[in-house]
Amino acid sequence: METPDTSQGESRPRVALIAGPTASGKSALAVRLARAANGIVINADASQVYADLHILSARPSEEEMAGIPHRLFGHIDGAEACTAARWAAEARDEIGKAHEAGRLPILVGGTGLYLRTLLDGIAPVPDIDPAVRAAVRAMPVAEAHAALAREDPAAAARLAPADTSRVARALEVVRSTGQPLSEWQRRKSGGIGPHIALSPMILLPPRDWLIARCDLRFGQMVDGGAVAEVEALLARDLSPDLPVMRAIGVPEIAAWMAGEIDRETMMERGRIATRQYAKRQYTWFSRQPPPEWPREARQINMEIVDELAIKLQQ
Repeated sequence: METPDTSQGESRPRVALIAGPTASGKSALAVRLARAANGIVINADASQVYADLHILSARPSEEEMAGIPHRLFGHIDGAEACTAARWAAEARDEIGKAHEAGRLPILVGGTGLYLRTLLDGIAPVPDIDPAVRAAVRAMPVAEAHAALAREDPAAAARLAPADTSRVARALEVVRSTGQPLSEWQRRKSGGIGPHIALSPMILLPPRDWLIARCDLRFGQMVDGGAVAEVEALLARDLSPDLPVMRAIGVPEIAAWMAGEIDRETMMERGRIATRQYAKRQYTWFSRQPPPEWPREARQINMEIVDELAIKLQQ
């Protein structure tokens, strides 16, 4: 993500951003800031947009929302796949509405691609040839990465060999358009970064504390209705390729419900998947946002939340 231009100072409308890995304390801080600064909380988490994933996405409850307006939470049916471009367009609209109402928009979430798309804009990649896409998506990831190393060496060097989705995306773009994805990304447009005064905060608490929270949270989800949530999803007979069907907890609980694994195996797989997701987010938010964006490395408690809310208003 690029650093928004600050040359116009406070003449530009302000937007707060609270980002970081799952279970890092973002939601509590967003509500505290919204209370103090007449704010509206806008979701920037790819799982929390889906109506079908209330519990397994850790979407804030009515009690946790504490009467603060929350937008873009649970507003998309699980039969659809929300893209970063769609979310960014919706977020721009909600940010505009908040500013018109004289309120502070507070972006909160852990989906870096969503935030990058909103702030930096969208690469104008043409529609991919369906035949190219089908051929690329049918390739084993090792074979696709080897092909990418020949056709777009820079992308192959940048991407992990086992990163199925990103490797496939880079390969299908260079094959369909004749230009590497990096070239298209240099032509990004539509980002709001240059037009706002951004107040960001990245939460990166101690890893052991975060992992313990992840383990605890998954157990609470299972005990708190996640099984019924998965049961309702399975009853819809949705495509297994949809984001809601691949969300953390859904495949694990579905396997247990089908009798393929026992409960303890399901719990352990769910905890591991949550930890791995948190670690990937932690790494991304450690490296990708501009270095001058503030990072908070302490365990988040209510005293810290009050302190950070004050910082975000300055």
